Amino acid sequence: MKMLHFKDFFWSSDLTCTGGYDVIIQYLNDGRRTCKEVEEFIRARASIEEKYAKELLGLSKKVCGHNEMNTLKRSLDIFKLQTEHVSLSHLQLAQSMREEAKKLEDFREKQKDTKKKVEQHMEVLHKHKSSQLKRTMESKRSYEQKCKDKEEAEQNVNRGSSSTKHMDKLCAKAQQAKVNAEEADRIYRQNVTLLAKIRDDWLKEHIQACEVFEKQAADRIGFVRNTIWTHLNLLSQQCVSADELNEEVRKSLEKCDIQEDMEHFVKLRRTGEKPPAPVLYENFYSGQRVPPPQLPPPLLRACPSPRQPDNRRDTVDSDMQDAGYSVVHF
Repeated sequence: MKMLHFKDFFWSSDLTCTGGYDVIIQYLNDGRRTCKEVEEFIRARASIEEKYAKELLGLSKKVCGHNEMNTLKRSLDIFKLQTEHVSLSHLQLAQSMREEAKKLEDFREKQKDTKKKVEQHMEVLHKHKSSQLKRTMESKRSYEQKCKDKEEAEQNVNRGSSSTKHMDKLCAKAQQAKVNAEEADRIYRQNVTLLAKIRDDWLKEHIQACEVFEKQAADRIGFVRNTIWTHLNLLSQQCVSADELNEEVRKSLEKCDIQEDMEHFVKLRRTGEKPPAPVLYENFYSGQRVPPPQLPPPLLRACPSPRQPDNRRDTVDSDMQDAGYSVVHF
């Protein structure tokens, strides 16, 4: 597919018209505004990451499982430590984002300076071209008027006069009109030639400006695209890093042993292996000591065990041989 270039599609039939050039400048200005908006977006995202990181860091300093012990205690400590590490990774992410935004800012300012130099040069050419065209058109009108005056004077001479003195005046006037017409022709030709040279110079500079602006536009699109790509890579890297830190917590939780923690608590905090002796009854008169009567153990109502599903049938039949067994419970 044939490439479309700025230098081929932004012309005008009017020599003084700068419509095509203005369209390109507006496109570049819009592109610069896009760079600014992307830059501000990334900076805002960096501020969010920084705020989140600081809140996480504060959270990691709070008490969590201070009175816990053994394997669960170690898991909670790792949990808090990794929370702190996640917060630091978000701080680093915010810093990296600001660095990318700064690169985009530097790129934007560099393009601005280059564009400004070209614009200033083209502005001078546009003014020079317009002023020379104006002089050329004025000299053309003067040349046409002088030619009309010359023709009129020659017609007066051709018509003649009965007075020799009047005839001499007509001839002198015709001669002067001829000189004036020739001078106006010379000035007109000179202005046309100068305008042609200015036009050629402007054409060359316009083409070069279009090439510079086209390169700027292409560079800007590529730079913004790469900036966003890098931004997303930073976010993906942060997710991977956070998951790695979370994996460390999961590994510590896998080592958390419930029975071991229970035994550790018993061994560390046990207060004795014998319960207190019963309080005896002492008779006031005889001094006899009688142990308290033994209460019968409480009757515990047996609960049926859960029914196990049987894929072969919907009902459950008993295969127990106990004659007193019944599937009906009271």
